[in-house]
Amino acid sequence: MMTLTRRALPALLLATPAIAQPTWPTRPVRLVVPFAPGGPADILARMLAEFLTPRLGQPCIVENHAGAGGMIGTRVAATSNDAHTLLLGSVSMTIVPHLATQPVGYDVTADFVPVGLVASAPFVLVVPASSPLRDLPGLVAASRARPLNAGNSGNGTLSHLAIEVFRSRTGAAVESVAYRGEGQMLPDLVAGTIGFSFASLSSALPLIRDGRLRALAVLGPARLEALPDVPTLAEQGVRDVEADGWQALFASKAVPAAGVDRLRRLLAEALADPAIAARITGFGLTRAARDPAAFATLFTEEYRRWGEVVRAGGIRAE
Repeated sequence: MMTLTRRALPALLLATPAIAQPTWPTRPVRLVVPFAPGGPADILARMLAEFLTPRLGQPCIVENHAGAGGMIGTRVAATSNDAHTLLLGSVSMTIVPHLATQPVGYDVTADFVPVGLVASAPFVLVVPASSPLRDLPGLVAASRARPLNAGNSGNGTLSHLAIEVFRSRTGAAVESVAYRGEGQMLPDLVAGTIGFSFASLSSALPLIRDGRLRALAVLGPARLEALPDVPTLAEQGVRDVEADGWQALFASKAVPAAGVDRLRRLLAEALADPAIAARITGFGLTRAARDPAAFATLFTEEYRRWGEVVRAGGIRAE
């Protein structure tokens, strides 16, 4: 039998492979949704969780923490300081902190790492089908002759802020009328009680297809596949008025960089899956087209831009 000498033992130890570090995740991952079950954000989150679970090798569990425009759930995820916590965030993350009269208890730009955009929901400028308005120049001209009421889905919401920016860019005479959500606002728009609105595509599209609303413009960088004949605001001479109700995946800042990279690869795979793509478009949303680096830049820009709009308008949460 061979006996190891003192000289041979160190050489043998050096030749032994290093013990591999555990690959993230090492336990179940929770995906926080800051909105109630059953809505678009919740449906997207559960779709992603179903896709991620077998590929991560750990359960991905959806947790709903609704309230305060998404602030409660976002705080839950931000303050966890947990390497296994994710958030399905929305554009409201870039708005709500600026509206609050008290500290929100988190910093979205420091407490989260953007993983990537999941879906876009560009807003559209819509008027009642009975309206004589047929294009954007006509709407602006009509408002100057007689101020128009513009419905929004609530004080400080994306549609409200978009109306404020639109008014400042065009000089249109507009009175912004706040409702408690699009569910209350759209019936009044269809009835002609209000002159126009910026509405989410998912809510407005069925009414446009039914002939109850008419779309005059898209508040995005390009025309929409669902409404190919509707030009953007920029095409009609109004720039820098974009509103996108996007949904995106974020990781807690405690998630290791290798874990974030893995999530980005898996998110890209999920969005390339035809079945998932079909489900996203079926919700009236647009599948994300931005790469992770581009979304991180967009997130920072949106946070700055909507903060400026809130401060300029002196807008506060109700």
